Amino acid sequence: MNLRMALFQMDIVFGEPEANKKSIEQYFKKIDSTVDIVVLPELWTTGYDLDRLDDIADEGAKDSIGFLKQLAKYYHVNIVGGSVAKQTSKGVSNTMLVINRKGELISTYDKAHLFRLMNEEAFLIPGNDTGLFSIEDQPSAGVICYDIRFPEWIQTHMTSGAAMLFVVAQWPLARIDHWKALLIARAIENQCYVIACNRVGEDPNNTFGGHSMIINPWGEVIRQAGTEEEIVCDSINLSDVNTIRKTIPIFDDRRPDIY
Repeated sequence: MNLRMALFQMDIVFGEPEANKKSIEQYFKKIDSTVDIVVLPELWTTGYDLDRLDDIADEGAKDSIGFLKQLAKYYHVNIVGGSVAKQTSKGVSNTMLVINRKGELISTYDKAHLFRLMNEEAFLIPGNDTGLFSIEDQPSAGVICYDIRFPEWIQTHMTSGAAMLFVVAQWPLARIDHWKALLIARAIENQCYVIACNRVGEDPNNTFGGHSMIINPWGEVIRQAGTEEEIVCDSINLSDVNTIRKTIPIFDDRRPDIY
């Protein structure tokens, strides 16, 4: 099965959800009907304006969900909706939203690993569920930024059959070499496609590194952006996953009895 991806490598206006929604609308106007899945970056509504989350976080993510549902139906496209700051009774979570072509919410995932270097643990609550979902009837998984530093977490999803790993991020330029190396490693060790969307631009504390990537199950980068705003498009062939997993059957050869 072939699927065409469009990754919105965008700048994000610090703490301005309405301005960022307008940017997203403009990005959607640039894609064509061949696109099957759109991917947005992490915290695209607010950026890392963590100090003001009590004021600007989306209650139950209802506004963000409604916004993405409308876009999915209008453009007849699946959306891996990056993540948003979701206000809940227990606090604010960093939540990925996945919407299908019909405008139905098919998955949510709360970021499991909070990044202390950006003070996430002081403002956000961690999630406890996996990021597994099915899109276009294909088993998939979604994780958020810092999650990719935990290979055992990623493999939890892959041993459940996921063939695509969607990564959304606000990864700083200072550690962009880590971003690239970790994503390639996750593709190789899990024999899956990695579709990774990072933001660009700056906020008061960070410069972000872009380099959104689409990586095949051999770990080959088939598309990579630079550090400017752009839409990263390419197609993937999911039959490659089964072929490679049969060629080197790492999941059959695992030894969970000793590790």
